[in-house]
Amino acid sequence: MLKTLSSRAVRAGLFALAISGSAYAAQPPASGLGQAWPNTRDVSANPHFHAYVFMLGGIQYVQINDLNGNVLGAVGTANGQFITLPIGRFSQLVSTPQQAPAVTTTAAPAATAATVYQDSATTVTATPLTDGTVQIMALSANGCDTDPAICNSHIQ
Repeated sequence: MLKTLSSRAVRAGLFALAISGSAYAAQPPASGLGQAWPNTRDVSANPHFHAYVFMLGGIQYVQINDLNGNVLGAVGTANGQFITLPIGRFSQLVSTPQQAPAVTTTAAPAATAATVYQDSATTVTATPLTDGTVQIMALSANGCDTDPAICNSHIQ
């Protein structure tokens, strides 16, 4: 009877672990923001950058790193609103629809903007500049940033 009970307990424990693991995998983590190599999946759409997504309190945070793990910048977003986070080597060059970069630069783009992260609501691009910096831009993926009439036509 002890063997049967132990076997059932082990199977039940493994089942519970499997269920909790799949539920955890569906939710981005709530910690690790600002780290060079956070313990989460790289969701970058570009092989020249790393992108990590975190969720906390209904706010999605997107962090962009270079290939060496250096944090370049990050944004928070919820319901079409964005905020630049004060983390990363080039956080002063991050822009959102609601917020221009904190500093202006005279450097020109060294390459075209590359999409680093995109989901159904958010697009984040990175543009290498001639002075070695990188400008990061977060936009609404649904076109609200370029044409507010699109947003106003959606039922909220």
